[in-house]
Amino acid sequence: MSSSRVRPQQPPQSQAGRLPHRLDTSEGIEMENIQHQDLGLGGVIGTPSPPSRQAWSRDNPGFEPEDEIMEADWPQASPGRRSVSTASSSSCSSGLGSYTGGGSSSHIPRGGLYPTPTVDAQQQDRHEYPGCMKKILQKIRILWGTELMEDSDNSRERYLRNVLREMLTYVAFLIIICILTYGMVSANMYYYTKVMSQLFVDKPLSAGDTNTFRSLSTMEDFWKFTEGPFLNGIYWEVWYNNKSLPENQSLIYYENLLLGVPRLRQVKVHNESCSIHEDLRDDVQDCYNIYTTSNEDTTSFGPKTSTAWVYTTENDMNGSSYWGQVSTYAGGGYYQDLSRTKEESAIQLQFLKDHLWLDRGTRAVFLDFSVYNSNINLFCIARLLVEFPATGGVVTSWQFQTVRLIRYVSSWDYFVGLCEVAFCLFILYYMVEEVLEIRIHRLHYFKSLWNCLDVLIVALSVIAIIMNITRTAMVSNLLKGLLENHTTHPIFEPLANLQVQFNHMAAVIVFFSWVKLFKFINFNKTMSQLSSTMSRCAKDLVGFAIMFFIIFLAYAQLAYLVFGTQVNNFSTFQASIFTQFRIILGDFSEFSEIKEANPVLGPIYFTTFVIFIFFILMNMFLAIINDTYSEVKADMSQQRSEMEMTDLIKKGCNKALMKLRLKKTAVDDISDSLRQAGGKLNFDELRQDLKGKGHTDAEIQAIFAKYDHDGDQELTEHEHQQMRDDLEKEREDLDLERNSLTRPNSGRSFPRTQDDSEEDDDEDSGHSSRRRGSSSGGVSYEEFQVLVRRVDRMEHSIGSIVSKIDAVIVKLEAMERAKLKRRDVLGRLLDGVIEVRCSGRSLIHMYNHTKIQYDRNQVKM
Repeated sequence: MSSSRVRPQQPPQSQAGRLPHRLDTSEGIEMENIQHQDLGLGGVIGTPSPPSRQAWSRDNPGFEPEDEIMEADWPQASPGRRSVSTASSSSCSSGLGSYTGGGSSSHIPRGGLYPTPTVDAQQQDRHEYPGCMKKILQKIRILWGTELMEDSDNSRERYLRNVLREMLTYVAFLIIICILTYGMVSANMYYYTKVMSQLFVDKPLSAGDTNTFRSLSTMEDFWKFTEGPFLNGIYWEVWYNNKSLPENQSLIYYENLLLGVPRLRQVKVHNESCSIHEDLRDDVQDCYNIYTTSNEDTTSFGPKTSTAWVYTTENDMNGSSYWGQVSTYAGGGYYQDLSRTKEESAIQLQFLKDHLWLDRGTRAVFLDFSVYNSNINLFCIARLLVEFPATGGVVTSWQFQTVRLIRYVSSWDYFVGLCEVAFCLFILYYMVEEVLEIRIHRLHYFKSLWNCLDVLIVALSVIAIIMNITRTAMVSNLLKGLLENHTTHPIFEPLANLQVQFNHMAAVIVFFSWVKLFKFINFNKTMSQLSSTMSRCAKDLVGFAIMFFIIFLAYAQLAYLVFGTQVNNFSTFQASIFTQFRIILGDFSEFSEIKEANPVLGPIYFTTFVIFIFFILMNMFLAIINDTYSEVKADMSQQRSEMEMTDLIKKGCNKALMKLRLKKTAVDDISDSLRQAGGKLNFDELRQDLKGKGHTDAEIQAIFAKYDHDGDQELTEHEHQQMRDDLEKEREDLDLERNSLTRPNSGRSFPRTQDDSEEDDDEDSGHSSRRRGSSSGGVSYEEFQVLVRRVDRMEHSIGSIVSKIDAVIVKLEAMERAKLKRRDVLGRLLDGVIEVRCSGRSLIHMYNHTKIQYDRNQVKM
């Protein structure tokens, strides 16, 4: 709804509602969509909330709209005649917002001095509740106002305000995410993993044998490890002075409680799982292929008395597959759970060793156990893997997953819990925001990379929330079963894997969340150079990448085929690719190895790779980036300056300082500049003076263009005097505003006239009640005069614009007349040419006719 101009011929007789006392000093405003919402209780109107508004100067980037006027409590009315009664009928009150008597009342409407008939009470009740619900939805809708829901071409400042609000909200969201993620990890996790790995991985097999778990090479070494360092590390039953620890408890390093019992599990392949050439079948009787699920052996063997000799499926063990160094192994197999004491466990291991539990078909053995440290509330789920590949020998690997499975123990944990609740609320907020934006923009929404990133962050966050809830429920059930039976093996592997995946998911969310900050930084011209450079050179980079990877992959294939059988870093094609990336970064010390592997091709490969990739292609890549960056920087220097986020923040700070009288207003600065200039005022002089006082170029250009009617970049005496008069009016308005600020009043009271004060003393007068604010129908005379002066200045600004438009129209008409004149001249020239051409043809015809006659006469003679 558009607000219409108010021009009364006399001061208002009643003051039913009051405007705010804060008025800005800017001019040239076009006001649209000024809305109002009243909240009434009983017979008194509540404090209205700020309406939504649009105020801008489209061709003036440095223009400062009058925010305080835009936030004025304009009453909402019908599109036709607007009155207080219609405004109150659509409010959220119970119809008591308007003060009536005798079934009707007359009010001075906001849109003009035309009386408007009141609305019947039944009609008010009929339209009251739908209007109330609509306004509530509008207020809720404001919470999701983003730059994609606003038109940036209409109001740059309003657009930046929404962006700033969105950015502050997102910064709060980012802080919550960082608290959650950093609350999940600590330096204790690293030290916990380190001491556990040193105990089992780096400890020698015996006093005279320096081999460790890392360097196992045979099955005999495996049994030495299990009977020596493994049992000694798992079972700590006595103190260093040989005093016993609590019964049936093992405290590793005297601090870490062993949960349940350890477990040994092996997977096997059956015999004749591979094909033997017919020429060698007489010599080779048995054949055990590499491990695959199709080659896995599930038959019982040995004594067949327990699970160590009878196959157990993955579902029965509640296990999961595991990716080792050689192959990926299923979660089933043959397993043996050890005991709570060291002696009984040693007997069980000896029994397995005596009955040949490991044989040629064994492909992997898993040693699993879990410990808990109550000092730091951390679990460590350990897995030692010994693989026996089909080539023979042993390949070892290990995994120590240090996780926090029990939550909400300390005060910090409860604070993190509150942050988790806040995180869920933020995700709900952003889900609604994404739905609204997709509903507005449809499929065009996904054309922007930032929008896709927003959807990805929300989707990953929802998945992380589900994983967190699932993990909490699983921990509760698992610990309950473990406390009931201490002699079983606790299966923490799926839970630890879920926690690790959750940590990885959180890490990805944090990474993308930090990257998203570029979306808000790009509103600054300097910060947007990175995104502009990358987007502009994208096609060139794609073409370069194709050329680069053709050469790069060719070299990787060459290195894999030539050095793959002898050099570890080129043993696989993937390893060759990563090794070549290391060569580009200068991290390569295997030149001697590739030279030993092939004395001829090794140096040739390394030299040509460095020349083509490092010296040529990498410099081409940098040249593309540098050239594009130079172009982007040159283009940005020529762009028209617009209001940026820093300008908006600076403007708000300046307004706050001026309100507190800690800084001079723009009126004072311009007045000082005018006094110093004396006669004529040049634009460069004004710009230099105001620039030193903290004003932006856009603001200075807007002020100067308003009064420079002839466009000669210099103010004449008349224009100079006009600026002085307007500044004096602005100064009066500012004085009135400051006086209203210093007057002690309530949250809704505003400056009032003497007549208002006299009538306020008459408590029996209905006019007095309305004047004190029982309805929202008028303003004070002083404020009304201020508004009238502002409207006059608006008309003056519009008049100057219209005069310039008229001048442009006159020039266009002159150009049109000149065009018509040129068209007439060209027409006459064309007509002359046509006439000459026609006369030429007639002469030729006459000449031909005369010649024919002449020839005939000659023949006759």
